[in-house]
Amino acid sequence: MSEQGLIEGVFSIERKAKIGTGTTTRRVEQTAMYYAREVDGEKIELQGLNSKNVPFGPVELITKDELLSDYLPMPQLFKEVIGNLRSVQKSVARGDKFRKRGENFTAEYEYANALNLDEQNVRANFGIGLCLLARDEEEKAKKVFDRILGLDTAFSDDHKHLFNEYGIALRKKKLFGQAVDYYRRALDLSNNDENLWYNLARAQFERQDWAACAEALAKCLELAPKHEEGRKMMNHLTKKGLV
Repeated sequence: MSEQGLIEGVFSIERKAKIGTGTTTRRVEQTAMYYAREVDGEKIELQGLNSKNVPFGPVELITKDELLSDYLPMPQLFKEVIGNLRSVQKSVARGDKFRKRGENFTAEYEYANALNLDEQNVRANFGIGLCLLARDEEEKAKKVFDRILGLDTAFSDDHKHLFNEYGIALRKKKLFGQAVDYYRRALDLSNNDENLWYNLARAQFERQDWAACAEALAKCLELAPKHEEGRKMMNHLTKKGLV
């Protein structure tokens, strides 16, 4: 239980799985471990545990009744799981702090500590990628971000700002084509963010793709008619006869 009296703990469930093929096929029982946390409306968030007992991967919603009837509590693991989860969160937070200060090597060390426990942690992966980009290690950064695109959990609304931040970093490095790609990925997660549309327009402006720039600006201004920078850029395009 959490301090608020809500369910929070580690639970297991026995599931049957088929292994082998053809005549060697057989069914075995496997134990799946989950970190469970009660949220609003009698719902439970379930997240699997990795080999180091850290919650990772997609979050599944079930009812409290389903949890209590189908899952077995594992209180002996709760302290370890929570400790590992807090360690990851603290390492990522320290990494973010150092990166914002421009201390990229120290930040990368903290992100690596987080990834040692949770290699699929989206924020830590983004953080390392941004550190590499800041050090002009563009090829290594690209590999990191390609890896991020393979993570199911990367594509949640919570992470749109990370795609946006990476797009800004790419634009500052004059990698405008890649910046456009990442702004578009951010917009796939949330297409009603006027600032994302404006940032996409800026990257398209730098590429001198005036039509695409105007299209992004139109979306920005549709969402926020008083967006000052967006209006200035649109006026500039119109005044110069670029659209």
